[in-house]
Amino acid sequence: MKNFILRITPGFLVCVIISYLSQKIGEFFPTIGAALFAIGIGVICGNTFLNKHCFDEGTSFSERSLLEYSIVLTGATLMLKDIAALGFSGIFFILFQMTATIFISYIIGRKIGFNKKFCLLMGAGNAVCGSSAIATVSPILDANTKDKGLSITIVNVTGTILMVLLPIITGILYHHETIHTSAMIGGILQSIGQVIASGQLVNFEVTEVSTIFKIIRIIFIVLVALAYSHANTEHEEKHLFTREKNKKDSKIKARIPWFITGFFIMACLHTFNFIPEVLSKGAKTVSQQFEIIALAAIGMRVKFSDLISEGPKGMIYGLAVGSCQIIIAIILIAIFI
Repeated sequence: MKNFILRITPGFLVCVIISYLSQKIGEFFPTIGAALFAIGIGVICGNTFLNKHCFDEGTSFSERSLLEYSIVLTGATLMLKDIAALGFSGIFFILFQMTATIFISYIIGRKIGFNKKFCLLMGAGNAVCGSSAIATVSPILDANTKDKGLSITIVNVTGTILMVLLPIITGILYHHETIHTSAMIGGILQSIGQVIASGQLVNFEVTEVSTIFKIIRIIFIVLVALAYSHANTEHEEKHLFTREKNKKDSKIKARIPWFITGFFIMACLHTFNFIPEVLSKGAKTVSQQFEIIALAAIGMRVKFSDLISEGPKGMIYGLAVGSCQIIIAIILIAIFI
């Protein structure tokens, strides 16, 4: 435990400092807000004088763990009726958006020349929850390390670009109306961190609701894993769902992340008045601070070298899928939301 604390301290402290500076600068530019400054300063520092391996574990902890704690605390600020307000229309939107994303990712990838497993990894990463989804389905597909690493990089880079782009698009299309904006941000962006970061660029209400949309997507990882377990990925020339004789069934290991369970438990406690209002407000404050620190970490972990190393083919693939996701979301939002 002591060694772990020592390893994460440098990167964590850097993110805390960037978070503090961003919030102070944000006070002078309230229309921009601290979130964008945290990401921007993080990107600049992470690609220049703070581009050192000693900060990696601390920024990884700040990005992943603090966001998970933030999501649990967010549950303490919401009622179950807020979550249920999305209704069946919101669930159907997510289901169709995820299905279309996997389908488009597979079709585009195959047309460009990527193998089946890589295309399915890209589909899961874009449709569900980025690198976590890729890690979940990789054993099911028996994907190799190269395909896994490349898909994670492309998905994360694409998500980072969309993270900044979607608030602009939703501002033009929906004038940042909460439900429509949240549906697009929460229904498209790859990682939970990118959803929170993008929502923060709009307002707190959008951050909350888009997080709920995202949480529903994460829960549906179980369905994606089940579908992938029936895919025929060993023979490139055969249909994806052609059943192979003597093929052993894959063991499906897709669990709901702990912070999703924690989110719903806290929401239940708040709904039934087990969490006093003063604690709910405190949870909101702490959650917001965790988010800004995590956004600084997200910025720190965006490397220009990753963009260059993937070359044009990988980035064309990622951006093509991202563009299709936006178009599909616009259509589905018009139908369901």
